[in-house]
Amino acid sequence: MKNNLAIILSAGLFSGMVACSEPSANVENSESNPNAIQSEKLTFTLDTLYTDFENPWGMTWLPDGRMLVTERKGEILIFKDDKYTGEKLTGVPAVHEVNQAGLLDIAIHPDYESNGWIYLAYAKDMGDGGVLTISRAKLDGNALVDLEELIVNLPEWKGGRHFGTRIVFDNDNYLYYSNGDKGNRPQNAQELDNSHGKIHRIHDDGRIPEDNPFVNTPGAVASIWTYGNRNPQGIIFDKENNRLWSVEHGPKGGDELNLIEKGKNYGWPEVTFGIDYDGSTITENTEKEGMQQPVTYWDPSIATCGMTLITSDKYPSWKGNILVAALAGQHIARVEMEGTSYVGEEKLLDGIGRVRQVCQSPDGYLYAIVEATGLMVKIIPQQD
Repeated sequence: MKNNLAIILSAGLFSGMVACSEPSANVENSESNPNAIQSEKLTFTLDTLYTDFENPWGMTWLPDGRMLVTERKGEILIFKDDKYTGEKLTGVPAVHEVNQAGLLDIAIHPDYESNGWIYLAYAKDMGDGGVLTISRAKLDGNALVDLEELIVNLPEWKGGRHFGTRIVFDNDNYLYYSNGDKGNRPQNAQELDNSHGKIHRIHDDGRIPEDNPFVNTPGAVASIWTYGNRNPQGIIFDKENNRLWSVEHGPKGGDELNLIEKGKNYGWPEVTFGIDYDGSTITENTEKEGMQQPVTYWDPSIATCGMTLITSDKYPSWKGNILVAALAGQHIARVEMEGTSYVGEEKLLDGIGRVRQVCQSPDGYLYAIVEATGLMVKIIPQQD
């Protein structure tokens, strides 16, 4: 079944893949390619590169062209020239694989070519549960070496729900990462004395920046950058405009796109546009003084996960758009923005499977990794 689906996707014939419309004026020759897919503003083909993932989570590229992809169970697969090499990294730290917890995101330092640091976000065993841990290591061949734990997000938690997690760097090499509220106690997100339900900011070596918003607040976790974040499974940094964005995996009807700003409260669980999964009311409030409103939200929920900002000239009519992976929605949402304002969106690759992450490679192409169907796909724009 998995291989058959991959063949169909490669042919661009997957039923209901996109809402068809007139192609943009600068895209031609689609009639000459029977595999072309016409979206609202771009014509593209889809190349299926891999079909055997179980629970992929994060992906990054090394300067030598290799791509690293994490599997939640604790593996890092190595790809080269868009093909799986059959190799995996060794020396990966042991992970607490329970429910949504395990090996999550992976990123390289912006100055990787000079310092060689690779960053990992994962849950590790602690006490009777697990804790989100941010570590870094270097590569010796295919082995991770010199592993350093940078920060451990306390307290430990049972159950493995709502761990986040993504890692991004800003223009000054500060590291931001997201951490979910852990599920069974939403109020964690409003309390500054725990690490959960927050987005955090640290130096690249784990030190706490002196200008973090709660450094001088008694009892507060000093790494907190924002709070009231339910389960932010996607974050991106817009280098050109110096902006941090997040998508928050909300309750039923409460997924959010948020502009993340220093020290602000994003409301969960005091305000939400969603209800609980059993249909019960979480709160009647969709807004409250001192709490941020989302730039947009999804109702019904699409179960947002990873995201990327399109900066590549290879997709001129999509440039500046945000792509959001949808788990329950089983598609990619292309969100059009005007500055920090939501303009609209289009559903891409509808039915492809539970999209866990979508990324732009260093050479400007878009990739997505997918659960359930186990795919890695590459979106290839049609040329004039």
